Amino acid sequence: MKSTLYLKFVIVYIIFGFLSLFTIATLGSGLVSDPLTANTGSSVHQEANIIATNYLPQYFYGNITLNDVHLQLSGIESHLNAACWFVDRNGKVLTSASSGDFPSAPTRIANFDPAEIGNNQYEVSDYHGYFNEDVLTVIAPVNSNYTSQGYLIIHKDLSSVSETQHYLLNAAYTCFLVIYILSFMILLAFQFFVYRPLSKITEAAKQYASGNLDYEIPVNTEDEMGYLSASLNYMSSQLRDMEDYQKKFVANVSHDFRSPLTSIKGYVEAMADGTIPPELQGKYLKIILFETERLTDLTHDLLTLNEFDTEHLLLDKVSFDIHEIIKNVAASFEGRCTQKKISIELLFATKHLYIFADKRKIQQVLYNLIDNAIKFSDQDSSITIETTERGDKVYTSVKDYGIGIPRNALNKIWERFYKTDLSRGKDKKGTGLGLAIVKEAIQAHGENINVISTEGVGTEFIFSLPKSSETSK
Repeated sequence: MKSTLYLKFVIVYIIFGFLSLFTIATLGSGLVSDPLTANTGSSVHQEANIIATNYLPQYFYGNITLNDVHLQLSGIESHLNAACWFVDRNGKVLTSASSGDFPSAPTRIANFDPAEIGNNQYEVSDYHGYFNEDVLTVIAPVNSNYTSQGYLIIHKDLSSVSETQHYLLNAAYTCFLVIYILSFMILLAFQFFVYRPLSKITEAAKQYASGNLDYEIPVNTEDEMGYLSASLNYMSSQLRDMEDYQKKFVANVSHDFRSPLTSIKGYVEAMADGTIPPELQGKYLKIILFETERLTDLTHDLLTLNEFDTEHLLLDKVSFDIHEIIKNVAASFEGRCTQKKISIELLFATKHLYIFADKRKIQQVLYNLIDNAIKFSDQDSSITIETTERGDKVYTSVKDYGIGIPRNALNKIWERFYKTDLSRGKDKKGTGLGLAIVKEAIQAHGENINVISTEGVGTEFIFSLPKSSETSK
């Protein structure tokens, strides 16, 4: 399927060629024929008027005979390759001259009307049926004593127009074929110098997306494609150093362990040596328990994130009803919701809605999002969880009406250990890893999660998951 785009381009190119030839063959004939006919008609009209004005009037003055006229018409016939008729005002043919290709002139032209051409210089027809095919006819009046005594009628064969049209169209076809071949050479150059390197880069992107960071792009040209390939190869080598990054990550978060461990050690030592009297030990044991729970949560979240970093391809995907999972996770917060007088509203368009994903990780995503929503919601508020189907995707929304997220923090909430200033006062126990885990889990499925939040109004998280082949019920 790599060459699908290029194949489509080639098909379009071939279709364009055929359409261009078809256009030249259909439109070109008319576009060339009409101007050629007009040019020929104008030329014959000019010749006819010169003879009818300067020579033929002499016949009516008695200065020349019909033989003289016939001789003149023969010269015109030979020059123009046309049939020439000299007629009186009633349409009687006085004399004529024509080659063997034309039929003999009639004795009298039936229904003769010298004004039938009108304001045009010529007409194209079989001229009252006297010719077997259309000819170009010009009628020029012969005036004597300021009246039309007769007419010179010239019938021009259109074969010369057809021959000229044929030559011009052949020239057009030749030019088109040359341009088409040159453009095809450009297409081949595009194939070798652009498309093939780009296909290799695209293949590399797919390999990197699937986790194969050892793939090397075999493009070594000294151009932009070569530079892009070298950049991607460098990127893959950097990604292979992820293990070093994990070590640095653990070193950077060690301070989050140090504070609770120091507190636990100090209180335990104080109770052991009697610094804290027995009657106060209960109070400090609760503090130790709180710090221990912080360490447990932090350790669990770090292990979860490490799982996504190293084993994100090992998802245990199954088909399951996301509505059932949402109901179960929401029910687990019943105690906290009752304590804060928070209601959870479920908006489902169908009774069942099946998705194809890792059930355990989606449970954790929902747990973290609902936990955040409850944590940052005010007393006597509500949380809305809604699912919608769009094509082959299922979108799940978790919306609260709490304190919201500051605009300058929206792009940072996915960072590990990040806490907004507003959350620090409310969330003493949080690790700052919940949303990072959510994003890692959704991205591990090849999907996306977005957040919409207004400070003081509320926050909505929306994530997508692939719909299962099982239908909704």
